[in-house]
Amino acid sequence: MKLGIIGTGMIVKEVLGVLKNVQGIDDIYIYGRNKQKADEIAKDYGVSKCFESYEQMLQSDIDTVYIGVSNNVHYEYAKKAAESKKHIILEKPSVPTEKELVELYEIAENNNVYILEAVNLYHLPAYKALVSDVKKIGNPKIISLNYSQYSSRYDAFKRGELAPVFDKDKAGGAIMDINVYNIHASLGLFGEPNNISYFPNIERGVDTSGILVMSYDGFNAVCIGAKDCKASALCTLQGDKGTISFKGSPSMLTEYTLELINGEKTVYHTDKPKHRLEYEFVEFIRIIKENDQKAYVRFKNNSLSAVKIIWKAKGQTIL
Repeated sequence: MKLGIIGTGMIVKEVLGVLKNVQGIDDIYIYGRNKQKADEIAKDYGVSKCFESYEQMLQSDIDTVYIGVSNNVHYEYAKKAAESKKHIILEKPSVPTEKELVELYEIAENNNVYILEAVNLYHLPAYKALVSDVKKIGNPKIISLNYSQYSSRYDAFKRGELAPVFDKDKAGGAIMDINVYNIHASLGLFGEPNNISYFPNIERGVDTSGILVMSYDGFNAVCIGAKDCKASALCTLQGDKGTISFKGSPSMLTEYTLELINGEKTVYHTDKPKHRLEYEFVEFIRIIKENDQKAYVRFKNNSLSAVKIIWKAKGQTIL
């Protein structure tokens, strides 16, 4: 893989720090609207080349782009990349609207390239084990997922400053930035829900936290996402034969406990876990290299379901 990185924010720096441990990447290039920042990042992380423009990058020999910019411009960058026949790793959440994502997948298919949303939880060893073990709890009854993390930008937001993550005009907000992990966790375990309801806490027109209820046949999944408060919450998957529990976000899952009604108790633990983002890049490289259509379609369908849920949730409020 010859990878072009788009962006200069915190997530880009985290990704670059991880990629040094990932085999199968021959070269890494970067482009950012702030050329000075891009140059500094290129120097700090040993990036091969810093481009003056996005168009120059797309005309180069890269075969894949990683898009790590603000949510509202994901669509325009991804569209240009797909039209240039480049595979796309699109930072979560994919795009603000279902219409945009459907169009992007159509363009990608017409140009024989993949669009892979960077939802790392699907690729964690513990989550893969969880997908299998969840069957042991029997018929699901109550699912509770809570990812509440006090944002480093929330104090500034309260002072009147506006970072993209809290900017409604840049597709910011808690459901887009943080609850999306809970949504994907439920999608990977139980599929698309029959219906959803969203109850957000809104400040200055954006949801700083909120509770999403995803309704399935016979049970509900409650997804709590907060950027204005924090909690060391216990996530639980409760069924008529047992319960699975774990602390923290599904995106950082390394351990969970399975307790059955008959008293049997087992603990899954990931031995020597790698950085959470490393697993997804290893898998993305494999999918592209092996042209694994089955895996691609599964992740594509989950991404489409997630954006549909988020779009509907935002439509239920004043967002």
